[in-house]
Amino acid sequence: MLRVLAVDDEEPALGELLYLLRADPRVKAAEGAGDATAALRRIGRALDGGPDGEQAIDVVFLDIHMPGLTGLDVARLLAGFARPPLVVFVTAHEGFALTAFDLKAVDYVLKPVRRERLAEAVRRVHELVHATTAPPAAPAAPEQIAVELGGVTRFVAVDDIAYVEAHGDYARLHTDQGSHLVRIPLSTLEERWADRGFVRIHRSHLVALDRIEELRLDGTTTSVRVGATDLAVSRRHARPLRDLLMRRAGG
Repeated sequence: MLRVLAVDDEEPALGELLYLLRADPRVKAAEGAGDATAALRRIGRALDGGPDGEQAIDVVFLDIHMPGLTGLDVARLLAGFARPPLVVFVTAHEGFALTAFDLKAVDYVLKPVRRERLAEAVRRVHELVHATTAPPAAPAAPEQIAVELGGVTRFVAVDDIAYVEAHGDYARLHTDQGSHLVRIPLSTLEERWADRGFVRIHRSHLVALDRIEELRLDGTTTSVRVGATDLAVSRRHARPLRDLLMRRAGG
């Protein structure tokens, strides 16, 4: 069972998060911290005692915007340790998902936190924590998403999707074979597929990193080439996306 630390400077939000975590049968214990400094002190005691110590922590659920050090700052500090706890970001802001992905976060949960969405994050953490002790599992089937057209349901492999385009409460999935409209908001797919290499490059587009063939800088505008399509990159996403692509390419 998981040992959890939740960090949020807003007491009502922290209380609600702890309530939901403690209700999950996979969580052994859940503690709270009201700021990054208190969280780092608690994590320090956990690291000093080792992964099997009485004060060990398996995962930290981190808010991003906090006074002083932010949740991103805490994650960067933890990355310097040999065996840090896992990190799940819990935030009201969509714009940091790319940075969170680069910091190896397990998940990125948007506020207001839904019980089902948090349970999915806990499931991912639980699988990672117990991956080394569990017996070898059969290869997982490719993740698919159901799309409907004219009374016919088709199943599209997520790995076949090059990019996703926002259409209000809907999203259009673009593959090499065509496109499909699903009734799922782009923000939901961004959360769900962050660990599959999809990143937000614009309020209207979510892109599979492996499908980006070119990054183009033209004056003050940035775009990416995905297959035969050019997609605009918003100004706030341009620099983090470039840095991430360069690191992936070893440059």
